[in-house]
Amino acid sequence: MAIRKFLSFLLQTVMAGMAAAFLYVLLVQPYLLRNNPRIVEVRETMEESQPASSAQANTGHWNGPVSYADAVAIAIPAVVNIHTAKVITHRVHPLLEDPVFQQFFGEQFARARKEIQTSLGSGVLISEQGYVLTNNHVIEGADEIQVLLADGRSAKATVVGTDTDTDLAVLYIHSDNLPSLVIGDSSKLRVGDVVLAIGNPFGVGQTVTSGIISATGRNHLGITAYEEFIQTDAAINPGNSGGALINTRGELIGINSAIYSRSGGSQGIGFAIPVNLAKGVMTQIIETGHVVRGWLGIEAQDMTPQLAEIYGLDYRPGMLIGGVMRNGPAGKAGVEPGDIVVSINGKTIGETSEAMKTISGEAPGSTITLAGYRKDVPFSLQVQVMQRPVQVSPKARQ
Repeated sequence: MAIRKFLSFLLQTVMAGMAAAFLYVLLVQPYLLRNNPRIVEVRETMEESQPASSAQANTGHWNGPVSYADAVAIAIPAVVNIHTAKVITHRVHPLLEDPVFQQFFGEQFARARKEIQTSLGSGVLISEQGYVLTNNHVIEGADEIQVLLADGRSAKATVVGTDTDTDLAVLYIHSDNLPSLVIGDSSKLRVGDVVLAIGNPFGVGQTVTSGIISATGRNHLGITAYEEFIQTDAAINPGNSGGALINTRGELIGINSAIYSRSGGSQGIGFAIPVNLAKGVMTQIIETGHVVRGWLGIEAQDMTPQLAEIYGLDYRPGMLIGGVMRNGPAGKAGVEPGDIVVSINGKTIGETSEAMKTISGEAPGSTITLAGYRKDVPFSLQVQVMQRPVQVSPKARQ
């Protein structure tokens, strides 16, 4: 009898313990019961969304979808519209100048007809002193240039200087309390960075478009002699030329210059001149009125294994000389077509574009050493750099 009472007490105690354990798991640690693989647990942030300025200050980069109104507000006062006017004289047919014709029909048909041709573009105020940076093809050949500021003011502009090799021009306007845009560092740009394009497309008025950097260092496009373009999918249209490409801090990182388009409108492939390149050109133009570059008088391309096989040569990375001006610096020094130049002043050549940039950076009158191979025989030549001749201006692209 005592044993039966003891077993009954023990069973009740065990059952009470199991019930207590079940309630504990159910109420305190319910995840122990969740063995169903269809149940997915996620962690949701408890932090409030940061404003753009706060996000930038904390990380140095923009995180997630935010408004870029602050960046636009910083930059837009310094982006200007450029209106140009050019007088075109239409010559008359020689028959109309014939005295017999004039005797019957008068001289009014023999007078040359003049037409005023206008165009629109954009520019960027880069100094409170009144210097405006734009594309050369925006103001090329203009007889009158008018700059319209974002605040409604208008000023007549004079040309400080131009550089056709990079398609850049510097203008000057005289006015008080001029805004200016902070110049960024285009060498730190990364593919995927958000950028904003500001300009005057189709003359509709100041417009802002957004996108990302699609690529950097684009060259071999045949747009200018010196190419190092930023490629972006921010919408750039006719009239945007010379306008600002800014980052999300409102800093100038490029000058909108060209578009790739079959229709004449934006197709998501636009090109801007990096501000680091533009700044160097702008400084020389303001200080001296023109840009001085070194020049050897050669045409070259990257040496590739395919070209080496075609010419029956051993492949060596460098630049293949395709043409040499007879009376140019390289020609006088003995450089010949077919030579493979592998180093300049002892520095190995990676790409031809970089080599040509190195040459252009040399002061006219200085001497550089070209080392390479001629039919697989090594050579080393001393070449005196000359100043690059003025090139023909590029055609307008927008």
